[in-house]
Formats: sequence, structure tokens, C-alpha cells
Amino acid sequence: MRGLSEFMGGYEVSRTIKDARAGATSRFEGRAEISATSDGAEYVERGALIMNEQRFEAERKYIWRRAGERIEVLFEDGRAFHDFDPSLGGQATEHLCGEDMYRGGYDFSEWTCWAVTWNVQGPRKDYVSTTWYIRG
Repeated sequence: MRGLSEFMGGYEVSRTIKDARAGATSRFEGRAEISATSDGAEYVERGALIMNEQRFEAERKYIWRRAGERIEVLFEDGRAFHDFDPSLGGQATEHLCGEDMYRGGYDFSEWTCWAVTWNVQGPRKDYVSTTWYIRG
């Protein structure tokens, strides 16, 4: 079984965001570090978001912690985002953000590389985001 400790370390991150509403594809290129904390892990991602040929510096942080056999992902301020099964991957729990629904899934079939895909639908958003993590 894959546990939280197996995710610790650094990753090259590559993300595509296909926005159906805008008819555009954006990219994120950067690094993520998952580091142990006293009650789980801190996920920190830094890099560049490339939209409409413009480059923006971007950063996001999450808190990861064990929740039984699952890993719970919280926003930096401690609000719940989703959880997932680290041994199987597959469907993450859904997350409603305002009126926009996030439905996601994890793919560990090429471990130690892995991917996360989010389908986001609602009155303000309509996109698919796929992120690949390559250890290194």
C-alpha cells in the first residue's frame, strides 16, 4: 500500500488547462515539493502559468494528512478540498466551490510518475485540468 511518506520529495510539474468556455488551452510548468510536517505534509507548488502567450508566476500550497486509509487534501488555510486513496488512485471526492463543481481523479499506473485530472463545471467555469508529476 502506498502511504503518505512515499509522496515526499520533489517533482517536476506539467499541467494543461483546457478551457471550453474560452476555447483556449493554458499551461503550468514548475516544481512541487511535498515535505513532512508534524501532522502530515505540506505541498508547495511554484512555477509559471502561461495563458494567451503571457507568463505569470504562480504558487499554491496545500496541507496533506492521513485520514484512515486515504489522504486528505486541505487548502492552506485548513479548509477541506478533497481526499483520495493513495494505494489505488481513481476518483477523488468532489468539491463544490461556490456553484462550480470539481470532480477529479488520481492516476498512479506509472508510479513513481503520477497524474491528477480535474473536470470543473459550473456557471463560472468549464475546464479540464491535467497535471503530471515526475519525481526528480
